[in-house]
Amino acid sequence: MLMHRPLLLLVALVGSTSAFVTSPAKNTAFLGLRMTTEDSTTAAAPAKKQEDADMTDTLPVPVSFDEMVRQGSTAMADAYESGITRQMLRVLLPRDPMAGALGQYFESDADIDTADLMLAPPDETWQGGIMQLYRACAPTCLELLRQFTARNKAENGGVPPRMVEDRSMDESGVDGIGLWMTQATNAADDVSCFVQPSQETVPSIESIANQAGGRLVALVNPQWRNVDDALDSASREDTMFGNLASFLGGKGNSLKRLDDLGFENVYTLEGYVCKGGNIRLIKRFDTDWGVYAENDSATDFIKVGTSVVRPTYQDCDKMLDDKGISLKYARDIGLAPKL
Repeated sequence: MLMHRPLLLLVALVGSTSAFVTSPAKNTAFLGLRMTTEDSTTAAAPAKKQEDADMTDTLPVPVSFDEMVRQGSTAMADAYESGITRQMLRVLLPRDPMAGALGQYFESDADIDTADLMLAPPDETWQGGIMQLYRACAPTCLELLRQFTARNKAENGGVPPRMVEDRSMDESGVDGIGLWMTQATNAADDVSCFVQPSQETVPSIESIANQAGGRLVALVNPQWRNVDDALDSASREDTMFGNLASFLGGKGNSLKRLDDLGFENVYTLEGYVCKGGNIRLIKRFDTDWGVYAENDSATDFIKVGTSVVRPTYQDCDKMLDDKGISLKYARDIGLAPKL
């Protein structure tokens, strides 16, 4: 993830207005999008977003990789049909449940039963760092695209689109960033999907989004966090200090540029530990946040609450208390009822 520079740098730069200039962008050379007849003219206005019934109560937490991919690709398709052509998704990643092979991902052309893969949050428990996450996120992104584009297969003569991976924007080769592009029979159906983009990737995102017109551009598991720290909050201000905070790594300016392009969160599935047990947060673009707790047999998740805004750790802890759910260790040794 993007690391903030030491506080010493902040002191050194305060006296110089030249320090408020955004750091130089990396080389943005990458595979370009194919041109369509729509690219030379103004793209057609997206369809008016329809009022959807609140699906919060009927949105279950996926317990397998296949379920998550179906749910995520459906959210992508529904959002696209609603006129959202710039999408962000945050998903859990497939991980081998065997202790000796943690973080081992499945090969896209291998005959592997994905039902055996567990879903894990992209956090510090992945010992291999950002590249290990990429090796799990890239095939996840590929499966999302395959299922999203399947709906147009009939229109393309039953021929699935060609999938092209571009790593050229990852100049170091170890930043865990990539781009998947589909090439369908009809170029108007092409899709671009950035894998684990960072703030330095925003110029490339802007370039692709400006070329894409009405075609879908998606970001999967951006490397910036959903929650703000002090620099993130300060960087959202349109002031000299806000510019300095952006220079030091605050994500406010990057998010503003993505907002200007029309990017919206269409599917989010996150997880962390609360009271010793696994918690899942889930949301589509047309639902509130759902909060679920894993049962003690690790076979399913039980709904404990909902929230209009993204619930904090403290919110989730209170939801568990309100449901009478105790610490997991107390449940494990019989001091509290099983979940």
